[in-house]
Formats: sequence, structure tokens, C-alpha cells
Amino acid sequence: MKPSHFNLPPGACQEAAAVLERIADKWSVFVIVSLSDGSLRFNELKRSVEGVSQKVLTSTLRNLERDGFITRTVTPTVPPRVDYELTALGRDVLVPLDALADWAIARRTVVAEARAAFDRHQLVQTQAGSAVAVPSRHSVSPESDVSRVSDSNLSGLPLGSEALPVYET
Repeated sequence: MKPSHFNLPPGACQEAAAVLERIADKWSVFVIVSLSDGSLRFNELKRSVEGVSQKVLTSTLRNLERDGFITRTVTPTVPPRVDYELTALGRDVLVPLDALADWAIARRTVVAEARAAFDRHQLVQTQAGSAVAVPSRHSVSPESDVSRVSDSNLSGLPLGSEALPVYET
């Protein structure tokens, strides 16, 4: 299903979803960002991408190479030297990744407050033994703890801040 406000050819959403599936993967993002300063060997990447297992890193590198985001260069030495580097496509995807990172950093407090408000609401509903209903984003009372997370607080933020939900407690 494609959003009606996009003028896309048939099948474009599925094709875009396949690309987004690769670059939206947590480990892919970390690998791409790690390679932004230049080529790295496998163990350098492993140290750079904290928490990734050898198996997951190997799979991520293969997938990124398959999709054209990185190149793998083997130098015939003993032992063989293998370097990974971003391709032009990999460097190109850094632009939206940087923008997304900037957006996330700018809104981390708002998201944390929304999560806390949601969790408080869930806890109250669970303790009361009733079903959880998601209230309207405009139903925040002035005395509510979450009233700080409202459209008026987000007016200075770019990129669709009006779409952030607000939950009452």
C-alpha cells in the first residue's frame, strides 16, 4: 500500500522497503557510520561496533556488500588482509543517517517523557484492572505530568514534530 500523497509507480513501496530494511538495521547503521572515516579491517570494525557478535558482523558485512553499500578488498598476504570500505552509495546514505541521528538527538527528551507518561498510564490502568485505551493526543489535562510534552513545546522543532503522540496519565 502506498500513501496517497506520494506519486509512486506500482511496486515502488515494496522496492523501497527492501532497501530500507537493509539500512534501517541497527548493525548496518553502526557499520556504515564506523566506516565513514575510511576503510577498516574486520577486528577494527568489531571493536568499533560495540556489542556485535562475530557472526552478526559477518552477516551484516555480507549483506551491505551485496546491496552495494560497502566493498570488501582482500590483499593476498599471509595471513590475508581484508579491508571494508564504503562505496559511493554507502557514503551517500550517510546524509539521511546523519539527519535521522540529529532528529533523534534533538527529540530524545521528548521521547523519554512520552515513554514515561505512557508507562505511568499503563501502570495505572493495570493496577485498576481495566483495559488500556490509547487516549487522544489532544486529551492532556493542564495539571497532568505529561503536559510538558505537547504540541506547544514542539513548535520550534522541525520535521513533523506535530505527529508526536501525547498520552495522559
